[in-house]
Amino acid sequence: MLVAVLAGIIAAVIAVCIVAVIVVLRQRYVETHATTVSDMSTLDTVGVGAEDDEDIRVKSGEAATAKPSDGLSKRFGVLGILAAAIFATLGAKLWSMQIMNSGEYSSEAEKNLYTTVRTPAPRGSIFDRNGRVLVTNRASQTVLAESEVSDSYDTIRRLSSVLGLPVGIVRQRLADTSHGAQSQRIIASDVRLRDVAFISEHADAFPGVSVETRTVRAYPNAALAAHVLGYTGSPTEDELSVTVEGREIDSNDILGKSGIEAFYDNVLSGEKGQRNVMVDASGNVVSVTSETAPTQGSDIYLTINSAIQYAADQALAKMIAPTGEIGTGSGVAGAVVALDARDGGVLAMASYPTFDPSNFTNGIPQDIWDLYNTEESHAPMLNRTINGQYAAASTFKAFTSMAGMEYGYATESSYWTCTGKWDGFNTGAPQWCWEHKGHGTLDLSGGIIHSCDTVFYEIAKAFYDHGPDGTGEISATALQEYVEKYNFGKATGIDLKNESVGRVPTPEWKAEHWRNVPSEATWRGGDYTNMIIGQGDILVTPLQVAAGYCGISTGKIMKPHLLKEVRNAAGDVAMTFEPEVLAEPDVNLDDLNYVRNALRGMIIYNDKVRDMFDEEGLQAAGKSGTAEHTDRADDAWFVAYAPYDNPKYVVACILEQGRSGSKTAAKVVAQVLGAAMRADAGEDGEVGRVAGSSGKSLVLNFSADEGREE
Repeated sequence: MLVAVLAGIIAAVIAVCIVAVIVVLRQRYVETHATTVSDMSTLDTVGVGAEDDEDIRVKSGEAATAKPSDGLSKRFGVLGILAAAIFATLGAKLWSMQIMNSGEYSSEAEKNLYTTVRTPAPRGSIFDRNGRVLVTNRASQTVLAESEVSDSYDTIRRLSSVLGLPVGIVRQRLADTSHGAQSQRIIASDVRLRDVAFISEHADAFPGVSVETRTVRAYPNAALAAHVLGYTGSPTEDELSVTVEGREIDSNDILGKSGIEAFYDNVLSGEKGQRNVMVDASGNVVSVTSETAPTQGSDIYLTINSAIQYAADQALAKMIAPTGEIGTGSGVAGAVVALDARDGGVLAMASYPTFDPSNFTNGIPQDIWDLYNTEESHAPMLNRTINGQYAAASTFKAFTSMAGMEYGYATESSYWTCTGKWDGFNTGAPQWCWEHKGHGTLDLSGGIIHSCDTVFYEIAKAFYDHGPDGTGEISATALQEYVEKYNFGKATGIDLKNESVGRVPTPEWKAEHWRNVPSEATWRGGDYTNMIIGQGDILVTPLQVAAGYCGISTGKIMKPHLLKEVRNAAGDVAMTFEPEVLAEPDVNLDDLNYVRNALRGMIIYNDKVRDMFDEEGLQAAGKSGTAEHTDRADDAWFVAYAPYDNPKYVVACILEQGRSGSKTAAKVVAQVLGAAMRADAGEDGEVGRVAGSSGKSLVLNFSADEGREE
């Protein structure tokens, strides 16, 4: 503003000088030409005749009246008016700046002089139900560079030398845009203090390079509960453009990207600090005028029990990849989840292959990203407990058997004969029981215990015969509506983002799904027989199966949840999760007890399964399942709850290409359920580091003639 005032004064002075010069020049010009004209008039009257005197006088008078300076006077007058106008304009502008708008200009100057900088707050920590640390923070010396540094070979070479990184790696990281909108590129993290000191002391040699002490997430147990906890990262362009209520997201913020980190991001993020600084004309900080320290985010306590979680992670890894390479065990991927049937608390949630979130604290490295996106890696980032959707296989028979009893198509006195194959619709293309030799004559309890498909084919035929294509006594969706009482086909509402809902197929769904292939769009009897044994188009998640068996074991399905409580920075409990009933199926209690006894018998009368559970000291009830595929090995299921006469915990497991549920998935369930019962008895249990997946796998041999085993 001072510069503008001085410029105005100088301009005004110049204008005044110009006007003064013009006036002086004009005066001199007028005086000179007036004298000349007077002399010429005198000469005209000397030496002439009288007869010409009158004419000469008239001419002389005209010349005196129309002086040569008259035209110039007009021009000088215009110039004077113009100069006066300029002077008036400048004066008015100066008056406006100095008097009328002085407050506005002062305010703008203040804005340029002072700048407010927001400082990120450390995120809150995450603990298990007993206070064991699952995620915390640590300091990391981080070297950052502006993107323009990529144009300076000298700077790149110096960074390479000091940090001990190849020039190509430095260039690659300068070109990395995986941090979204963040203008600075992370060149190196956890840099040695002596390297930090060297860069700071030789700042002139590293233009565009800075060093910051950043707070990064630390995972004491590596990949333990990785899919539950999730990982963090810098905001993307889309995240920066989204308005979050009560929060402003800056490019240097750290956001939760998945798991608990994402679902409870606002709770963990805390409140940013502010630094009001004075800057010079070049934008350099001159002084800090005021500063408000950031407030660390609140801490979250989960329902997870670290010892049970460790047992789950280890059991899956040892079953699928005992040597660290997928395929050296049974199956190529899997998931296991343990629920407290009384309040819905998740005690353990494991998915394999898994990942170590420690590798993602400064963005996902390109080599790991490439590794995890190969078919060979089997999708380590996928949380199969909530996003893996599978055919339910024979685990579904607990629900469909009760549907049969509800409608009277199966009773305690019903018996069927299994020969190994069944063609109740007289199609000429019989359906097989998994036991091709047949089970002989069985009642419903025997059908559940031995998982006889033929028993359930008969129940499915009864639904078809009494439906719209038969007697019309029931709707075409009577069976579906019954199993939906146990929340299949719906989200459980767990506190994790993007939970899959599965599918319970109906005639309407099939018609829409096959709308372009009319011959396949008709609902047939075979759709009932497939669905009733958990095959065909039915899809479920492991969490849905576990929640459904909570309903079988206790009569209520509690909403699954991971949050136990939130504690603020002072350590006070700010929020506690209140258990919520998700569903309470209205079913016949006698029918329910009948099925419960059959599930208990399934473990007792299967020698291999009984041994697994006896080894863990468990009195449990459960069900196996094997989902058939035509192009790969079968998926293995097992689900169980214990104690069978006073249910507390439910565990469900799926092993992709694990073949027999009774041989593989049952072992994982027994180990995790055993850990839960030991924790219930007050034992601490072992907790250690869990390794992330290597991303490597073997090619498994598959034969379509293998046959299904329960």
